[in-house]
Amino acid sequence: MSRSIVRQSKFRHVFGQAVKTEQTYDDIRVSKVTWDSSFCAVNPKFLAVIVESSGGGAFLVLPLSKSGRVDKNYPLVIGHSGPVLDIDWCPHDDNIIASGSEDCTAMVWQIPDHSLARPLSDPIVVLEGHSKRVGIVSWHPTARNILLTAGSDNLIIIWNVGTGEPLISMDDHPDLIYSISWNRNGSLFCTTCKDRRLRVCDPRKREVVAERLAPHEGIRPMRAIFTREGNIFTTGFTRMSQRELGLWDPTNFEEPIALLELDTSNGVLLPYYDADASMVYLCGKGDSSIRYFEITEEPPYVHYLNTYSSKEPQRGMGFMPKRGVDVTRCEIARLFKLHDKKCEPITMTVPRKSDLFQDDLYPDTAGPEPAMEPEEWLDGRDEDPILMSLRHGYMPPKSRELKVSKKNVLDSRPTARRSMSTLDTNSLPSSHLCFGLFPLVAHCP
Repeated sequence: MSRSIVRQSKFRHVFGQAVKTEQTYDDIRVSKVTWDSSFCAVNPKFLAVIVESSGGGAFLVLPLSKSGRVDKNYPLVIGHSGPVLDIDWCPHDDNIIASGSEDCTAMVWQIPDHSLARPLSDPIVVLEGHSKRVGIVSWHPTARNILLTAGSDNLIIIWNVGTGEPLISMDDHPDLIYSISWNRNGSLFCTTCKDRRLRVCDPRKREVVAERLAPHEGIRPMRAIFTREGNIFTTGFTRMSQRELGLWDPTNFEEPIALLELDTSNGVLLPYYDADASMVYLCGKGDSSIRYFEITEEPPYVHYLNTYSSKEPQRGMGFMPKRGVDVTRCEIARLFKLHDKKCEPITMTVPRKSDLFQDDLYPDTAGPEPAMEPEEWLDGRDEDPILMSLRHGYMPPKSRELKVSKKNVLDSRPTARRSMSTLDTNSLPSSHLCFGLFPLVAHCP
């Protein structure tokens, strides 16, 4: 018996397919800002796209079910006075989204379950702490209400959006920060920077705990994401401007676990990571293809699987959390590809003949419940995501209404700025003890 040399993997035959024309979102004027963000964020309820708008910055939020042609008068989210550069849905509430803008602020918004009837201009909270544009917003994966922002002032600020307070500020980067990625339990994050260094930061110690100069030798922008195992997957360029990907062990940055040259295109490769399948999807800005790879424990560690190709180049990309995929069709990922004037969902499917739930494709995945409160995380606690089964699919819960006056968040009087634990909660009216998305006191009725 000759030994089979074909690597066994249930993801070897994953294939990508664009949805039918009537399931796309048409007549969207995608932003022309030259910022290297994905311009698109998606969750099981909504699709959000940064769009061109006169008089400031705006983004469009559509219920996922509202495919087809988008009315040119459809209401936008319009609170920023400068172009919006990045948006990110809260992993613990499908109705909450954060945005960062050239106007030096980040804002947090509550989106109603139904379609917007009028433009939304009132954020729940405005986060003011950066002196230059805010190019990155990223929610903590497991702690409630913790949001990270990074600006062109090379500053990283971590906020408790339930109180509007900055908790941690880090200024270890001497130049523009290209990307930031939390690890699985949110104890660390990794960054790539214009100074060509890849850094691992411990935010609660306010220090860089590991760094590597030039994981990719080219001077063009890099991207880095943490894998489930705690390694770091990077994309960048060689000295000859070849695009390249790498896999690194942050406890030993000397040699890469894997380094792979791809092609000579000049678009920055945006990596989207599926922790359950240990797969990464690479979408280059301006490319018309999506490559996908599987990361494993055996050499060569990063295994090329396949490429989804189409004729139209992509302006940006959104990546659906695993709880939003259709398990009845063996869909393991859904990407939302931005064209100039539309957004096209692309489904990634494992071909299976059986109609039964495929346990091996769908291990329990990160659910929408936060694993801890902001104070617990700040005090040094670490928790992995709370997992949920996809056996019966996922139905997003209805929006939880905010039950607190705006004054309680934005009021700058000293008493309101202190955390709730330092206040005498007995003296507050009961309506102040529950904050919908942002419970300042645990276990609201």
